[in-house]
Amino acid sequence: MERYSHILEKDKREIVLLKSRPCIWGKCSFCDYIEDNDVDQKENQKINDEVLNKITGQYGVLEVINSGSFFELPDETIERIYKIIGEKKIKRLYIEAHYLYKKKIKALREKFKIEIIVKTGIETFNDEMRNNVLNKNIHFDKIEEILEDFDSPCLMVGIQGQTKEMIRKDIEILTKYFDHGTINIYRNNSTPIKRDEELIKWFDEEYHDLKNNRKYDYLGIPTDFGVGD
Repeated sequence: MERYSHILEKDKREIVLLKSRPCIWGKCSFCDYIEDNDVDQKENQKINDEVLNKITGQYGVLEVINSGSFFELPDETIERIYKIIGEKKIKRLYIEAHYLYKKKIKALREKFKIEIIVKTGIETFNDEMRNNVLNKNIHFDKIEEILEDFDSPCLMVGIQGQTKEMIRKDIEILTKYFDHGTINIYRNNSTPIKRDEELIKWFDEEYHDLKNNRKYDYLGIPTDFGVGD
């Protein structure tokens, strides 16, 4: 399992994949990343320390991900990240958090006092697909509710049950409202949710230019950032 890497395209940054306690929700129908979680926070902290020791601050930008939300990392890990930001003169931090943590984000920004890009796995803005198929448990009435606390939606493309119209609408909303986002092309895993090859082929042709848009990260496979397995 690779846990430290560099993202060298678009917004250059170091990235670390850390371990945390189980996801607050943990019921998304397509997700098996939660297998990297562990209830033993002392062991998580030990592994995280080894990874965090590799951070150099060379880009002034750091991304921290885990198989869940930033707030599920051990408290000691969060404090260590806070100290590293000061020591390595990091000016911008990327993290990810489930929508259920939206009330905790303001306090985090106030504590860290640097630019924080908060990602969240919206997956799709289509409510039926998001909650009844993917089981995300993310509910909002308007896009502005997301923008109150989150900066960067992660969208999933290429799942059976999605339609071209759904994806067109997702990309329209992404590019209209958000200055950053991540496009994830779905890869089959241990869950029953399956990949739609024809839909992915269409998307690659229809939105080819999106790959080169500096505002949006594009993951053809989950390990394109250089971490995970």
